[in-house]
Amino acid sequence: MSTDLATDFQQATEDVKRLPERPDNDTLLKLYALYKQATDGDVCGPKPGFFDFVNTAKYEAWSRLRGMKASDAQQKYIELVRQLGA
Repeated sequence: MSTDLATDFQQATEDVKRLPERPDNDTLLKLYALYKQATDGDVCGPKPGFFDFVNTAKYEAWSRLRGMKASDAQQKYIELVRQLGA
């Protein structure tokens, strides 16, 4: 992993906290999934129960990124945060 990429990713994780307005739920799920893929890799563990809507949505968003390299997830996260105006 490139030092510049790691630094930019860390900065983006801070910048996202200071966005001018709260992103919509779909964008929040993308941010969550990209962050988890970048930091933890592929999703693991059992899928949350059917009535646990929020955690099921998070799990599914993250699982769609299965196989994506951490560096690619970091880059996409950085780009998304920049698009949001951070």
